[in-house]
Amino acid sequence: MSTPVSTGTVALSAEFAAVPGRGGEVEKLIAAFADVVRAEPGNLVFDVYRKVDAPDCFFVYEIYRDQAAFESHIAADEGAVFNAALNKLTVGDGSTLTFLRAVGGLI
Repeated sequence: MSTPVSTGTVALSAEFAAVPGRGGEVEKLIAAFADVVRAEPGNLVFDVYRKVDAPDCFFVYEIYRDQAAFESHIAADEGAVFNAALNKLTVGDGSTLTFLRAVGGLI
């Protein structure tokens, strides 16, 4: 995975869709993973949403203290286990990641 080098916080979104009828399983899986990520020392935000107009579609908003914290998150064993389980329940080849840059006085 290629990520932009950041001197400040790293913010991104991840979007993916559950296999039809498997949204509940995905929700339980990612809710448990969210607790793990939120406990990581460099994580500032890990918020998970289901789209109102497409409930099998998920949106995750993440912020990490810095590039090192993000890389630590990516390298964590728990993430590999989570992604292996998630891939069996989602459509396509994984999440679509969008890296974000703060505007104005935001983090």
